Amino acid sequence: MPVCPIDYGRYGHRDMVRLFEEEYRHALWLRIEATVAEVQAELGIIPSEAAEDIIATARPEVVTLERTMEIEALRRHDVAALYEAIAEECQGPGRRWVHYGLTSNDVKDTALALQLRAAFDVLLPQVDALCDTLARRAEETVDLVAVGRSHGQHAVPITYGIRFAVWLDELRRHRLRLLEARHRAVVGKVAGATGSHAALGPVGLEMQDRVLTRLGLGVPIATTQIVQRDRHAEAVLTLANLAATLDKIATDIRSLQRTEIGEVAEPFARGEQVGSSAMPHKRNPVTCEKICGIARLIRSLATPALENVVSWEERDISHSSTERFVIPQSFILTDYIVREMTRVIEGLTIYTDRVAKNLEMTRGMIFSEYVVTALTQAGVERPVAHEILREVTARAEQEGVGLIDAAASHPRLRDIIKHLSLDTDNYYESIRAVSRTIVENAITAYRDDIWRQHDRREDTGE
Repeated sequence: MPVCPIDYGRYGHRDMVRLFEEEYRHALWLRIEATVAEVQAELGIIPSEAAEDIIATARPEVVTLERTMEIEALRRHDVAALYEAIAEECQGPGRRWVHYGLTSNDVKDTALALQLRAAFDVLLPQVDALCDTLARRAEETVDLVAVGRSHGQHAVPITYGIRFAVWLDELRRHRLRLLEARHRAVVGKVAGATGSHAALGPVGLEMQDRVLTRLGLGVPIATTQIVQRDRHAEAVLTLANLAATLDKIATDIRSLQRTEIGEVAEPFARGEQVGSSAMPHKRNPVTCEKICGIARLIRSLATPALENVVSWEERDISHSSTERFVIPQSFILTDYIVREMTRVIEGLTIYTDRVAKNLEMTRGMIFSEYVVTALTQAGVERPVAHEILREVTARAEQEGVGLIDAAASHPRLRDIIKHLSLDTDNYYESIRAVSRTIVENAITAYRDDIWRQHDRREDTGE
């Protein structure tokens, strides 16, 4: 039985998981060996007949993963097993020339770049789907005034539209970071041992350029025997940063779903889903809690990714075993919680009656900043106004009266407030007006990024 929850299907979407399965990796290794042979023949490095033989042989249905693993069990070297498995199936001169001029990481790191490219291409549309969902919910709730909180305490009003817009804009920044990380991580190398092209000489540079371009990968300026791991560390750290934001959003939703607040609830399959084995009434925010928990694991993978940047001189393999965990888990789990968060936001129930009730809970204490501002505009020095309102709020809370009524009865404020047009409805409408601008700006910025990316793709022919 599998041990890892990814392997037994508890977490992870099939589109992402398959990219890190042994069958997929094995097929990429074979593709790289075939592409190298094809380019080497074009450059006159190996005979064309040998390249044709290798190309015809280096296919998963001919050189099977099972046979390659049998050889690896004997050789205790994965890439040596690969080229031996290819050689034993070659029907002609390919047997002599397979893996010519290469070192193991020419195959392994180039294949990893192909995996990373595919992984980013699976993840980015999911981030877009989440952004689209946040944009829609922001538009739907742009005028829904709610109490804002700082330090967990009632502060001044906000709108749910602003909340969704803040999350959208944060995800937009992560999206840009992912695109940048993709650009730097999707780079291979075909430079031989130590990266000096010692086996093939100057023609090796041309070979590397052609192979990587043909595979749709970036060409490095300089490498050692491995692709430098700062590229991969950036990718993992970008995923960890994205996971941190998803954790933050999920934590906010969990807080707002607490019985005492009760403003929102994540999706719950009524009639089917069980909230508690002991308490039938429970409707727990289990999806958001799961997102928070998995985000912790994703963030924990940032440290080994950074440590993998370090190697002895031109190469060691201290990074190799770590990456077998770090890279697949980072992408699989991040993709999974992005999809889960989209489902949560899409199906998030907002209880507007509770939103209104919470807004009124403090009998107008949330207007304290509004009153201080109005008093300052009426000529009261702001520090004085703040100090008086601090006294007023304390008395209002003690006596159970509304803040504005308490302020109107204060000896130093009575005459001033009579001449002030304190209108809480206008105050709320001002907040809604600002909310509309913030929501529009957040959505516009996201959509502009989409169009710029589309234009770049057209310009580069991607």
